[in-house]
Amino acid sequence: MTGAVADREAFAAVLLRLRAAGVNDATLFSAIEATPRRGFVPVQWQDGMWLDRMLPIACGEAIEGIDMQAKVIAALALQPGHRVLEIGTGTGFTTALLARLSGRVLSLDRYRTLCTEAEQRLAALGIANAIIRQADGSAGAAADGPFDRIVAWAAFDGLPRSFVEQLASGGVMIAPVGPAEGVQTLAKLTKLGSRFEREDIGEVRLQPLARGVAATL
Repeated sequence: MTGAVADREAFAAVLLRLRAAGVNDATLFSAIEATPRRGFVPVQWQDGMWLDRMLPIACGEAIEGIDMQAKVIAALALQPGHRVLEIGTGTGFTTALLARLSGRVLSLDRYRTLCTEAEQRLAALGIANAIIRQADGSAGAAADGPFDRIVAWAAFDGLPRSFVEQLASGGVMIAPVGPAEGVQTLAKLTKLGSRFEREDIGEVRLQPLARGVAATL
């Protein structure tokens, strides 16, 4: 079986799993299909790239399973004009999906190596509406807001109330909230006035959000 055929069959299995979980977004599915996941996953882990599990990447970080990524992005309900802040670029796969589904994306990561490599991957795909920046994601990017959507791929130890001011009215933030060691709650936070309305949409186990930027990597 060739790699291309195997990828198509594995992608079809992903769609079945997502539909069974209540995600049936044709636009999102098209964005995933148009973004070659193989180019965003280290070679030694590509056999598992369509499975619903975390995989190691450079700098001691990890890429989330495809099911989790799709469910979170579906919950954002992105529109073509939306301004999006992503905290945790990783390899840039979700950055590419966000860019295909929205108007403008700013993606932050604490590792320069990850930022540089993700920029190269997005450039190779001709994706020009995403900016990747090495920065402390725990502080967000207030000077670049407000944003219509914010998504974090690392866990806050408490409700990220400081991000309310970085969201446009009615904007949505999705972030894991909970202890570094243990299960976290994936919270969908909608801005109403000067506060969040919270809806819990699942449980996850992601790395805690580290502060500052990496000095060497």
